[in-house]
Amino acid sequence: MDTLEAIYARRAVKQFDPNHQLTDKEEKKLLEAAIQAPTSFNIQHWRFVVLRDSQMRAKIRKEFGNDQSQMTDASLLILLTADVKAWTKDPARYWKNAPKEVSDLLVGWMGPFHEGRQWLQRDEAQRSIGMAAQTIMLAAKSMGYESCPMIGFDIDEVAKLINLPDDHVMGPMVAIGRGTKEPWPKPGQLSLDEVVIENRF
Repeated sequence: MDTLEAIYARRAVKQFDPNHQLTDKEEKKLLEAAIQAPTSFNIQHWRFVVLRDSQMRAKIRKEFGNDQSQMTDASLLILLTADVKAWTKDPARYWKNAPKEVSDLLVGWMGPFHEGRQWLQRDEAQRSIGMAAQTIMLAAKSMGYESCPMIGFDIDEVAKLINLPDDHVMGPMVAIGRGTKEPWPKPGQLSLDEVVIENRF
């Protein structure tokens, strides 16, 4: 499946085959695709929490997840988080393969760009999560799997459950697996005339 086909075919699927499992090779392929998503300054903020423990998944579904069946039935459940302070953590490693003059320039910019701008640090982390989530879902579709992004869970309680570090933020979960039911027809996209602005509002 090519990229445009995956974009148009991707849907948020709610019903998954609970008996199906991705192979280790498939899971690795999916996560390796996820880390190709772009990030500001190549910081790679994302931290992918793969929720494997079936009891934990059942607890999230029952107590914190509005009884969404995909939380337990999907083959793979990934909680996307991001390290807001990744820009402070040995930033030279993000540019280790670049020419020295490029590495020095970008690493030198990283601190002044982020320093004292907590709102920007969080925004950049969330933007990175969003691009990674879309990359995961398109990769899953290209591999013949369905996916579903989910924000309908108690963020604070799930953060406690996974021991989310204080300098990390939560994003959505993405469920991936073999769908068992056709999704609803697309509800309708706004026209380009409504969403595309030429130069200024």
